[in-house]
Amino acid sequence: MATNNPYRVFVESFARLLTEGETIGSAEPVRRPGGAAAVGARTALIFSPHPDDEVIIGGLPLRLLRELKIDVVNVAVTLGSRADRQAERWRELKNCCDYIGFGLVASAERGLEGINPAAKEKDPQRWSSSVEAIAKLLNDYQPSIIFFPHDDDWNKTHIGVHRLLVEALGSSGLACLVVETEFWGAMDAPNLMVESSAADVADLVAALSLHVGEVTRNAFHLRLPAWMIDNVRRGAELVGGQGGPAPRFAFATLYRLRRWEEGRFHNLFEGGQLLSSQDDLGKLFQPKR
Repeated sequence: MATNNPYRVFVESFARLLTEGETIGSAEPVRRPGGAAAVGARTALIFSPHPDDEVIIGGLPLRLLRELKIDVVNVAVTLGSRADRQAERWRELKNCCDYIGFGLVASAERGLEGINPAAKEKDPQRWSSSVEAIAKLLNDYQPSIIFFPHDDDWNKTHIGVHRLLVEALGSSGLACLVVETEFWGAMDAPNLMVESSAADVADLVAALSLHVGEVTRNAFHLRLPAWMIDNVRRGAELVGGQGGPAPRFAFATLYRLRRWEEGRFHNLFEGGQLLSSQDDLGKLFQPKR
């Protein structure tokens, strides 16, 4: 073993931070003042496969809320597969959304069931009812921006939510910006990397900690900053261009931004876009006059 390794302390500090993070506990479930959407604001809907996905991918939605005063509403598509945990997960989700400043609505009283790639063929009647429920939300809210997982996000519910949203969009007649997200399965072709400030990341981690049952099982809130650091590595090449200089971002999230109109996706730009924490989101997310 090298005795003069200049990176030993650097690496050990990451391990130490994880250990120290385990002693912090969950944030207090109180609504954070400020950052509220303006009256009459445009709406962005996050279609979350499970409670906790809303803040895991929440870097851009949080900036839209705080910087452009867009009303961000999380749609709880499911409340998880364990019936005995659904009521508790709803309470935890409510605490999380209150903390971060997102609105919250359920897709159904106990969330939708059986949302997976095989669902349409296995139970077409229930699938059709689920599509109708999502299309109704789209028509009721008339969002200008929606978020949902990309089509290969590994987890079967995430993939099911993607298929559900595409079908519901097709039946709704809505035209809007679509932001596809990733977590379990990385996108091959993201086109947008959005930096988050350290303050925003800290708020996302604190909000995620309020999903107490889930982070007790797997403390992924403590690893969220590291995931967002690694997104900068990936995004520098996948979004910025292979072999190009990496931006000096600390934390970022990768997305695929397109427009849905006339029953299909439309590209908004060629190549990729890198948005720093100082960049104006309005150049992509304000309506064109």
